[in-house]
Amino acid sequence: MLTLHPLLAEGRSTRAFDPYAEVTSQELAVLLEAARWAPSSRNSQPWRFAVGRRGDDTHKRIFESLAPGNRRWAARAPLLLLGAHLTSDGDRPLPHAAYDLGQAVAHLVVQAGALGLIAHQMGGFDADALHSELNLPADVRATVVIALGRPGDPATLPDDLRRRDEATRERQPAARLLLT
Repeated sequence: MLTLHPLLAEGRSTRAFDPYAEVTSQELAVLLEAARWAPSSRNSQPWRFAVGRRGDDTHKRIFESLAPGNRRWAARAPLLLLGAHLTSDGDRPLPHAAYDLGQAVAHLVVQAGALGLIAHQMGGFDADALHSELNLPADVRATVVIALGRPGDPATLPDDLRRRDEATRERQPAARLLLT
């Protein structure tokens, strides 16, 4: 019988980060390499990342763009990455760029799991403010923020977040995902 790979079957998007652990430069390079090798429409590779390390200006700017609920826990993550995508390649629109960014982020997240890191993806941030704060080009769309780091102690989270992190992981049945 075929089984789902444990990195996929057991992966969790937790909020409990070790506030003292760092992600090494070599680990970050491997994470970005995993994203680099993701497939993309016409091999356009339209994804871009802004890397914020705890204590640097980029981390601060990304953190400040987060919704208040995400700020409650994301400060403990040593890395905050902004995932963005190009909207065009010169005069040619890139209609699949958001999908391609999703592929790159998925590769990065699975690689993070293989390295013993955790990744938590967030849509709760002010994309327009962050676009301005990071002085991104007009053809770049900020799409996702990813908190990355080493697992921490869930007991350090506020009770409501700890309960969410410790809850049984649920998914819809595969049959419900089918359109026909």
